[in-house]
Amino acid sequence: MSGQAMPCSPQEIASLFLFEKLSPEQLGRLCAEGRVERFEAGPVYTEGDPATCFYVMIEGTVVLFRRVGGDDVEVSRTSQRGVYAGAMQAYLGDRVPQTYTNSMRVTERTRFFVLPAQSFADFMQEWFPMAAHLLEGLFFGAKNTQRAIGQRERLQALGSLSAGLTHELNNPAAAAVRATATLRERVGKMRHKLAVISQGGYSRETIADLIEIQERTVERVAKAPVLSPLEASDREDELTDWLDDHGIQEGWRIAPTFVQAGLDTDWLDQVAATVAEDILPAAIGWLNYSVETELLMDEIDDSTTRISHLVDAAKQYSQLDRAPHRVVDVHELLDSTLLMLSGKIGRRIRVVKDYDRSLPDVPAYPAELNQVWTNLIDNAVFAIGSTGGEGTLTVHTARQGDRLLVEFRDTGPGIPADIRSRIFDPFFTTKPVGEGTGLGLDISWRIVVNKHHGSLQVESEPGDTRFQVLLPLTAPETQTEVETGTESEAGTESEAETAEEPV
Repeated sequence: MSGQAMPCSPQEIASLFLFEKLSPEQLGRLCAEGRVERFEAGPVYTEGDPATCFYVMIEGTVVLFRRVGGDDVEVSRTSQRGVYAGAMQAYLGDRVPQTYTNSMRVTERTRFFVLPAQSFADFMQEWFPMAAHLLEGLFFGAKNTQRAIGQRERLQALGSLSAGLTHELNNPAAAAVRATATLRERVGKMRHKLAVISQGGYSRETIADLIEIQERTVERVAKAPVLSPLEASDREDELTDWLDDHGIQEGWRIAPTFVQAGLDTDWLDQVAATVAEDILPAAIGWLNYSVETELLMDEIDDSTTRISHLVDAAKQYSQLDRAPHRVVDVHELLDSTLLMLSGKIGRRIRVVKDYDRSLPDVPAYPAELNQVWTNLIDNAVFAIGSTGGEGTLTVHTARQGDRLLVEFRDTGPGIPADIRSRIFDPFFTTKPVGEGTGLGLDISWRIVVNKHHGSLQVESEPGDTRFQVLLPLTAPETQTEVETGTESEAGTESEAETAEEPV
């Protein structure tokens, strides 16, 4: 957009803090290559357009906006003379994209000193060569540092997840190994018992009865009810008494197995009525081995199923062999992340899943959302750990208009009000040196806002901190990925004095 051209006065330009130290000759060159323009209320330039001009406000009011999803979000509003915006990185040349990183409007008649981007770059290199080199170093050094530490943080997270996954896999794997060894022993004893029965001179009908009883017993194992500890103890006493009364040795050792298999005294009465009294002990021993082998096979099945479930969760978390962008069920992503982090969460933190399962799937980059969940859960665990390690982590999902809410709520000490506005800044962390990079929330913000066109916000008070992720339920018509480098907004006098890039 262009405004109405007006005379450029070197004396007026010199009154702006950016130019107050320039010589008369330099001020003259500024007015010769630049211009003063007056804009009526309305837009001045638009985010994403080629950055052709550097603007310094002489008088009026400017408002800067960023495009987030389908909305323009106001990021700055000021009437301070001398604030600047526009082609602020022109001195870097084609090493970075030279586009406007925000949109600027004026809310009243406003005058700017406008300098073409190339002239701004030439003046920076000619008049302030050392400052230009320092600014280049700060810009690229910050980006390289951010990239390196971001990679390190991802590797640290991967190491933590790998350790947790190894721990989670070890338990069912060890259980399967133990059950297999015990099963081999029980099958050996069952073969021995079968040999004893076959040599006992029993009739074909008796052996057929034993096999039928075995089959029906196995069916009972598959349908065994879950008993409370008190119920199980009472039934063990009943079975022990029955076995003792019928001359079965070490009935106290057999009874717990029968109880676990869902057998009771009524069942044993049926067994006793089916076989002769002289072979009852052998029949009970045979059934005991049958029950034990069935229970051991159930344990192996449970353990291997658990291992398969963990491997599936790891694939779901890492999104191996999946499209980078697709429609997903966020609950599947949350569950896989919670499972992967279960070792880190520990048993002292209670996890509550408050899911609205009626929510539709959403378009997303699932692997990157899992990174967001990881960062937010990790922060919640750290917060709860700072108060003794016991607390509650609640993961809540709900619908809010045309967006899906994912909220992580912890019972930690809360975020102090004086640092709450800084927690999304790169490299800002409250963790001890070596434990945090300060990029977790910055990366999360960029993934949610820039890549998913959503929002990430926090509400906090002692005992109740909530990080809220809002994701669009539908993909925007034109989906573009936003550059994740340092963003530039309107500069102020104090920012100019410290030679830092305004943010």
